[in-house]
Amino acid sequence: MKHLTILVPEGENNLSSIVGAYKIFTRANAYWKERGKKELFKIDLAGISKAVDFYDGLFIVKPHTNIAAISKTNLIIIPSLNHNYIKAVKGNQLLIDWIEKQYKSGAEIASICTGAFMLAASGLLDGRSCSTHWAAADTFRNMFPKVMLQVDKLITDENGIYTNGGAYSFLNLMIYLVEKYYDRQTAIFCSKVFQIEMDRQSQSAFTIFTGQKLHSDEVVKKAQAYIESKLDEKISVEHLSSEFAVGRRNFDRRFIKATGNTPAEYSQRVKMEAAKKAFETSRKTINEVMYEVGYSDVKAFREVFRKITGLSPLEYRSRYNKEATAGVI
Repeated sequence: MKHLTILVPEGENNLSSIVGAYKIFTRANAYWKERGKKELFKIDLAGISKAVDFYDGLFIVKPHTNIAAISKTNLIIIPSLNHNYIKAVKGNQLLIDWIEKQYKSGAEIASICTGAFMLAASGLLDGRSCSTHWAAADTFRNMFPKVMLQVDKLITDENGIYTNGGAYSFLNLMIYLVEKYYDRQTAIFCSKVFQIEMDRQSQSAFTIFTGQKLHSDEVVKKAQAYIESKLDEKISVEHLSSEFAVGRRNFDRRFIKATGNTPAEYSQRVKMEAAKKAFETSRKTINEVMYEVGYSDVKAFREVFRKITGLSPLEYRSRYNKEATAGVI
């Protein structure tokens, strides 16, 4: 029998990701047994305390065991953390050291949402791909510059390390892991029982782009503000670099280093965020929104919108604005 460890970190964490992981794997085990097979996993909640409070003592989790009692495990699930990531990482160094040791002994590791901060603190993500909640992306990049953050991805899978995007998208990661460890049939069964959409690959449609501003390059900050103030204009990189008296290649390099995007990508994301808000809150046609964000070619607008959100403009408006009529172009 394999061993699954669901961690219960110190501090206020996300209870739902602990309970959800436990329930889904427990149900997968039961279904496996119903099909005449032995339970695949022994499941333990483990931490370094006998009890951890959640939501100011409203709930209490009592781990089955202390991590010191687990010499070897096959799969570790790190739940979502609170929003004070630095404090959460500092308060869980024993768990972080244990995670690193277990991985080097052959365990696989899955982090949920901002649990990626704990995983990254172990150094195991250096040079590897990782996802986390889009709202935590800027802080994550600053804390862990060696990690290849893929914030649009819902799930990453690399060398026995799995990460996922934000909040309740952890349910999709759990179904993914059930399929990986059990089989497709068990994953389909769990997706139906818990009513979780299968095979979701992106969290792009849920992302709210605010632009990476946690940097100290004042020229780039001015360029960002300039881009954001001229939504209806098509701004070239040459124009930007000239506007701020910086050579084109140097401007590109500084912009990418500060924001994680090229100037062109940043401009696209700012424009598409404005388009998304227009589709969510107004009855404007696709053409009207397109012109407002500086596009004149419908095909180009649709392609960029889909690349960034994973949906067409019509699909996005249909999902987030029920009152809007289906615009005709």
